[in-house]
Amino acid sequence: MSLPAYQVSAYNTAKASENRIHDDATAKRFGFRGGLVGGVHVYAYMTHQPVARWGRAWLERGTAECRFASPVYDGAQAVVSAETGGERMTLAVRSGGADCASGIAELPAVAGPLPEVAGYRAASRPAARPPASADSLAEGVWLGMAPLHVTGEVARAYLADLGETDPLYAEQGLLHPGMILRTCNWALTHSVALGPWIHVGSRIRHLAAGLVGETLSVRARVAANYQRKGHGCVELDALVVAGSRPLA
Repeated sequence: MSLPAYQVSAYNTAKASENRIHDDATAKRFGFRGGLVGGVHVYAYMTHQPVARWGRAWLERGTAECRFASPVYDGAQAVVSAETGGERMTLAVRSGGADCASGIAELPAVAGPLPEVAGYRAASRPAARPPASADSLAEGVWLGMAPLHVTGEVARAYLADLGETDPLYAEQGLLHPGMILRTCNWALTHSVALGPWIHVGSRIRHLAAGLVGETLSVRARVAANYQRKGHGCVELDALVVAGSRPLA
């Protein structure tokens, strides 16, 4: 069954960020038309339909996968289509005539067991970040981020940046799942100094809904570091927590 498409005007929130792939001039040197809207924000657009269908339950125990194939650009219309079958939803994002992202969202009948929090080591942000390299991002290295206290103002600004229209977040004081995944980017950028880089995909398992007023942090281990088509690639296994409460 096809659900109504969700359309949003994409907004590049990271134009001034350290990752210059979001800057127009830098992105053009790499062959893009302009600065890229972040992958975590494209994923955030993709979560609208799972939440519209399953509500808070999906934020508490739902799963998702996303892969990014083509850029979404600032100011462009991003159209998210969704097909459902049972408790599974396939998602696709098109923008500017291109297939930009694909994904799957599911709602398990029951929540699985929580991961062992003690198995994820907390790491603090280093005073001086080393350059990203095979050594600083070697398999098994633990990464962390400066904790983020999500005030009501921070949560409202994030929803506004996304153009999110679902009232659930404001009505129940819930954090948007895009913000949860975004912390995994920060585990990387708070730990090492990077040149321009791109988020290409993620697999997510929600463990609990995040709440406005909580402080988020992430405990991330480098699961793989390898070369593909001349590019350095890194994979993280990350646990996002609110205090010591596992979220995803």
